[in-house]
Amino acid sequence: MLSQRFTKDNLKLVSQADWKPYPAATDRPAWEALPADLRAALIANGEAALQVAWQPLLATRFLEYARIGNRSYYEAENFGRRNKLIALALAECVEGKGRFMDEVVNGLWLICEETYWGLPAHLHLQHSGPGLPDAAEPTVDLFAAETAAALAYIDYLLADALESVSPLIRPRIAMEIDRRILTPNLEREDFGWMGFHSESRPNNWNPWVNSNWLACLLFIERDPARRAASVDKIMRSLDKFIDPYPTDGGCDEGPGYWMRAAASLYECLELLDRGTNGQVNVFNEPLIQEMGRFVYRVHIDNTYYINFADASGTVVPESTLIYQYGKAIGDPAMMAFGAWAAKHSENGGAGGWGRPIESPMRWLRTIFSAAEIAQADAYPPQPRDVYLPVIEVMVARDQERSTRGLYVAAKGGHNNESHNHNDIGEFVVYRDGLPLLIDAGVETYSRKTFSPQRYEIWTMQSAYHSLPTIDGVQQSPGVEFAARNVSYQAEADHAAFSLDIAGAYPMEAGIKRWQRTVRLDRGHAVTVEDDYELNHTPTSLVLSLLTASQVSLATAGEIRLTSADLPDGRVAGSGVIRYDAGRFTASVETIEITDGRMVRTWGGRVYRILLTAKTPTAQDRWKIEIREA
Repeated sequence: MLSQRFTKDNLKLVSQADWKPYPAATDRPAWEALPADLRAALIANGEAALQVAWQPLLATRFLEYARIGNRSYYEAENFGRRNKLIALALAECVEGKGRFMDEVVNGLWLICEETYWGLPAHLHLQHSGPGLPDAAEPTVDLFAAETAAALAYIDYLLADALESVSPLIRPRIAMEIDRRILTPNLEREDFGWMGFHSESRPNNWNPWVNSNWLACLLFIERDPARRAASVDKIMRSLDKFIDPYPTDGGCDEGPGYWMRAAASLYECLELLDRGTNGQVNVFNEPLIQEMGRFVYRVHIDNTYYINFADASGTVVPESTLIYQYGKAIGDPAMMAFGAWAAKHSENGGAGGWGRPIESPMRWLRTIFSAAEIAQADAYPPQPRDVYLPVIEVMVARDQERSTRGLYVAAKGGHNNESHNHNDIGEFVVYRDGLPLLIDAGVETYSRKTFSPQRYEIWTMQSAYHSLPTIDGVQQSPGVEFAARNVSYQAEADHAAFSLDIAGAYPMEAGIKRWQRTVRLDRGHAVTVEDDYELNHTPTSLVLSLLTASQVSLATAGEIRLTSADLPDGRVAGSGVIRYDAGRFTASVETIEITDGRMVRTWGGRVYRILLTAKTPTAQDRWKIEIREA
């Protein structure tokens, strides 16, 4: 898409001296014109950062990933440094009195002195040797790139102030960015995220790293030939991400990862557009537009989004980025969704710290768009029906632009999607915007998460999704384990999604056919019908459902779900599941949650409902029905 139209021979890049994407700190009128509450919040963040000591990044903490599989402790300290630095730098830009500069310089110097800017969990993906990477051969992961871009933006914003402190600081920043990012990325093609030597489609690493590389390049690289060659290579790499992307715009990594997949691609395209004075502009391309719209198509209500794969059940979106993406593609609904998210999320303004290692690029976009977004139309589009035929995901709700009533989402696809769970044929149900039948999501990442033992983790297994288990056999991972005979229909009174999930199971499950139909009869019920044929009579057949609601099995044939408290003042939904008591025995088990990431979404426990066939047969048809209470 990009490299076929634009090459280093016809690109007309803005020079380094003329690259001024945002007002520098010396542009006092621009910073002083920001809304008073925004200025106050940014200064308060900086003052809070002054009270936090710089933490050492010890080798033994780095080695915890290799020794015990823990990645969170080192990451918290690493991200903490960067969050502190960004908060200090933005506070100085707002105030302009030099009060924060010494600590800004301390943070810059500490980070320049770090042996490795990336994360230990990513080291094995980029470096084949044991222990720490060879400093003479830097490798580039997500957070090495994020760190470099943060330093590049701060160098640009506070250039004059940094020069007044010491003439050594800015050359050191430029040297470190060049040796760690600019030169390795230009000279090497073997980083997997580039997509040049991989048979599989690159995931979010590709646009995420490229967006930061491009920012560093525009700010730091002085040589016109190297600038042009690097942008040419970035566009060739981005094409490896764009060209095979599902034409329906579906992000199989989930909405949380959309923020670093399609959203990071938007940042690349925005930088290319502005860095070439509009020469490179592809926002009218249908694929780019569909990639953007995905984020509001999978929104349920409040902070709830469809969370297939490694996505969390709740997401705090990059609201300003959504708004600007919508503006670039001319989509009023996406713009309104971004504006709505800004009004309903602390991440929409400057009052919160945002995600770990929040990039200055995203902060600056928020800061200088705040006034415009505050005046924009704001609403969640909440489309009545969505079907993404390439990734095979469906959404249906009772009413468009409303959370009243029932909502259902289901998926097909295959079991080798990025951040895959074994979940072909899974469905989730919400009522009045509240979770009823859920996908648990994913725990805090550890060494095991992306190892050969990944599917030993319960959240990855089909038995902990809304799926059947036959004689103890679950779905298997791999692209060959896929849905077939998929169809979808949406009418005024109903929507139906049907697929054969037999191919998602290994041969030992003995499934000839397992046609599942997930149907919403609007204003009435969600029904799930399974019509199957096995090549044997099983000894056990169990259908699993997961919920965060309280479960009552007092009445045969009926499972009552009642509201339960969740974190942040949220509550789970209430409803009724009806099943054939002549065929099934219902039971429930409590899954205690201790993982911090999942606790933030579901609290201390979820419940697994088991419908166990009393006399399993080789061929049968049944259905369950989910209604409002």
